Amino acid sequence: MNKFLNDIRSAENPISVYRKIINTVAILLLGIALGTFSKFLDYHQAELPGMLMAIDGALDVHNFLGRFAVWALIALCISVYSNSAIRASVNVFVFFVGMVASYYLYSNYIAGFFPRSYAMIWLGFTAVSPLLAFACWYAKGKSKPAFILSTFILAVLFNMCFVYGFRYFNVLSVLELSVFMIGFIVLRRDALRHSALMGIISIAIAFLLDMVIPFTF
Repeated sequence: MNKFLNDIRSAENPISVYRKIINTVAILLLGIALGTFSKFLDYHQAELPGMLMAIDGALDVHNFLGRFAVWALIALCISVYSNSAIRASVNVFVFFVGMVASYYLYSNYIAGFFPRSYAMIWLGFTAVSPLLAFACWYAKGKSKPAFILSTFILAVLFNMCFVYGFRYFNVLSVLELSVFMIGFIVLRRDALRHSALMGIISIAIAFLLDMVIPFTF
């Protein structure tokens, strides 16, 4: 326990109030920009270049932004690179407020429709995002609890990026593969063997989670 507490103290990086405000405003603007861009692609998908459309072999950016993996990765990065667990909660919450608000304001006032059921799901996730971000921040540490937390986070990300069963295994897209790889890099340990062990354990946990609570994002 003492090692874990010391790990937390060493991971915190105090910054000035001014810097906190600047960081949070920048994250809010990022959320607004990405939410607007995502809905823009959704609304204008028929006009998109082939590379951005849902065509075999294309990047399929439109559907990629409509799934959950990329948003989970962004939230993870914001959490891990915040200077404290409290700041992680604030920053991630602000990001999702900006992203969700801009997406559904665009949908309602420009696209002309409001998908209430999907909006409620995102509002619910936005409400709990500070708690998830608070927990994710501790994954950056070097203690055993931080290692275990990292494996569970990576396991959830694995199940968001891949579709698999008893006799098949598919990658949703090259973009989802990139999401998982970036998540692995963000959560990597100091030693290569520890990173490899984290990856192996996370995949095992992902298979167990899929057996107990199957989910698709």
